[in-house]
Amino acid sequence: MLLLIVGLLLWSLAHLFKRLAPEARASLGDRGKGLVALAILVSVVLMWIGYRHAPVIPIYNTPAWTIHLNNLLMLVAIYFLGISGAKGRLSARFRHPMLGGIKIWAIAHLIVNGDLASILLFGGLLAWAVVEVILINRQDRGWTPPAPGPVAKDIRLGVITLVLYAAIVGIHWWLGVWPLPGTAPG
Repeated sequence: MLLLIVGLLLWSLAHLFKRLAPEARASLGDRGKGLVALAILVSVVLMWIGYRHAPVIPIYNTPAWTIHLNNLLMLVAIYFLGISGAKGRLSARFRHPMLGGIKIWAIAHLIVNGDLASILLFGGLLAWAVVEVILINRQDRGWTPPAPGPVAKDIRLGVITLVLYAAIVGIHWWLGVWPLPGTAPG
C-alpha cells in the first residue's frame, strides 16, 4: 500500500509543481520537462505495483447494477479525454476536458470498487484532478475558449472513443478483470 501512496504523491506533486512553484519550475527550463515526465512515469509504475500488490481490504460493497453505470461513465470519460485534441465544437465549451475525463474515470471506478486500495488510487486521482482545476482557474482567470471546430470532429471522436473503449475492455480482460456485466468469454 505504501508504494501506491508514494506513487499518488509523486504523481500529484509532479503535476502540481508548475502551479505550486512556478519559479522553481521555470528555473529548470526545458530540462524540467524531462524531469517531470520521468517523475510521472515513475509515479505510474509505483501506483501500478502498489495497487496490484495491495491487500484487499473491503470498505463498502457495490450493487451489481453499478457495473452498468461504470461502463456508461467510462465511455463519457474516454470521450472527455479527447475533446481538446479533437478540436470539434465541444472544445470551445469545456475548459478542462481532460481533467474532467479523469474525474469521471475516477468516479466510475469508485462506483464499482469498494476496497481500500481502490479508494486510495481512484479517490487520490480524483482529488488531484479537482485541485489541479482549482489551481489552473486561479492562475489563469482570463480563459478565452477556442473557436468551435466542426461537428464532424466531435463525431469522429465518438468513433475513436468506441474503439478505445473496446481496447480498454480487452486490456482489462487480459489483466484478469472483466469490466462488463456477466462472465468473461472463454
